[in-house]
Parts: sequence; C-alpha cells; structure tokens
Amino acid sequence: MSASDPQKLMSKANKTKLSLTRWSADWRNATVLYEQAANGFRVGKDYGKAKDAYEKASKGQEILSSPWDAAKHMESAAALAKEIGNWREVGDFYRRASELYIECGRSQPASDALAKGARALEDVVLDEAIHLYIGACSTLEEDGKEQMAFDLYRGATIVYIKMEKYTDAAAFLLRWGLAADKCNATNSQCKAYLSAIIVYLYADDLKQAEKCYGDCSQIDAFLRSDQNRFASKLLAANKEGDIEEIKRLAQSSTISNLDHVIIRLARKLPTGDVSALKSDTAKEQEEPLDENDLT
Repeated sequence: MSASDPQKLMSKANKTKLSLTRWSADWRNATVLYEQAANGFRVGKDYGKAKDAYEKASKGQEILSSPWDAAKHMESAAALAKEIGNWREVGDFYRRASELYIECGRSQPASDALAKGARALEDVVLDEAIHLYIGACSTLEEDGKEQMAFDLYRGATIVYIKMEKYTDAAAFLLRWGLAADKCNATNSQCKAYLSAIIVYLYADDLKQAEKCYGDCSQIDAFLRSDQNRFASKLLAANKEGDIEEIKRLAQSSTISNLDHVIIRLARKLPTGDVSALKSDTAKEQEEPLDENDLT
C-alpha cells in the first residue's frame, strides 16, 4: 500500500486493534500508518483530513513515549487548522505541542510553539493571541531565557495596542523592561520604559505617564539614560500644553529608534486637549490670595 492512498492508510490505522495486551506493537503500526496518511493528505491538499491524521499520529507517538515526535505532529496539525480557518483548534493544538515539548525539558521549542499560535491568531482572535504570547514569555522567563523573549514582548504589545488596551500594553512594556534588566540589555530596558510612558500619553493619561516616569527613574540605568531625559521633556511639554514642542519631540531620533508601533503612537500626540492642561498649570502657578491679605 502506498502513501498515495491516504484514505486507505487511515482506514487500516483506524481498524488496528489497540488492545491493552498488545498496545505497544499495535500503536506503533497504527502511528506509522497515520503519519503516512497525513503526508499523503497534505500533498493532495486535503488539509482537513491531513490535520486529523496528524492529530492521531501525535496521540500515537505520545502513547509510545515519544513526546518530541508527538509535539512535531501536533504542530503540523495546528498549521493545517490555520489553513482551514479552524481558529479554536489552532490555539489548542499549539498549546498541546508546547506541553509536549515541556515534557522533553525543552523550553525554547515550547515557547516557539505558543508564539506560532499567537502569530497565527493575532489578526483574527486577539484575546487568544494575547494568552499565547503571555504563555510563550512565561515559558522562557521561568527558564531564565528572557533575552530570547524580546520579540514576544513586542508581539504582545502590538496586539494590546490593536485592541486599544493601552494600560495592558504599558504593563507589558514594563515587563519587557524588567526582563531586559535581568539580562543587562540596558538599551532595550530604557526603550521599553520610554515606550510605556508614550503609551500612557497616547491614552491621554498624563497622571499615569508621570507616575510611570517616576517609578522607572528609581532604576539607575534609566535615570542616567537619554530616554529618561527625553521622557522628561515630553512630559513637560504635555503638562505645559505645548503642542508644537510635543510634535517636534515626536520627530526626534530618540523616537525613531523605538518600535514602529510606538513611533506611530508618538507621532499622533497629543491625543487629548493639552490646552486644558496648560490653563490648569497656569492656575496652579498663580499665587492664591489669603483672606487675611484682604484685611
């Protein structure tokens, strides 16, 4: 029987008696047939049947105590689920692949599987994409491999901004900054902190932007950075309601060196009515009259 008859291969695999007494030999035979059928269906572009065959092949390899091969087949099933637009299975299959890689003690491919799922879903099922990005980051963080997660922090931030969840986006940028601190990536750390401040300003939350700046300035690396000095100028311009200065700062090289999604936000500043802030600042600067001065 050749791999050009994938339906017959599937039927033969399904008919294999997987008894408790002969499960090992039977599953080995069935798994080989499922793998051959999966390849045949994929070549024939019958992606739905190929997906099902890879899923069964994965189960077979798992029972045969081969989690690595099981994970590979599960990733293949996930990619095919994406091809046919079965978005729920995309997330489920990549998660299962990640769990199987963890069984092998391999955090990098485990994180990669979740990241593939996140990228497959980030334009269609945004909430699920975020969960997968968070899982991918956590997998590397738990293994002390923060340096490898930088693209994942970026990906999660982009999805949060797409969802207009600016507080969450800023929080994830701060998480990126902390990760960068742990691996002495000072430049990435400082850019992440400045990016968080810009996100708060874009969300028209000057108070939170100032608080974020104050908190980040407790960290010596940021306190002494060009990004810190730039953030100070940008916050001052916002507080003073100086629209021209805000727009001038947004064109600076400091902004140009940030990620594209942050550059776009910065160049749309100011988003709120900063002229109102200007009048508030002027009122604060006026010396209040004491009633005793009138007597």
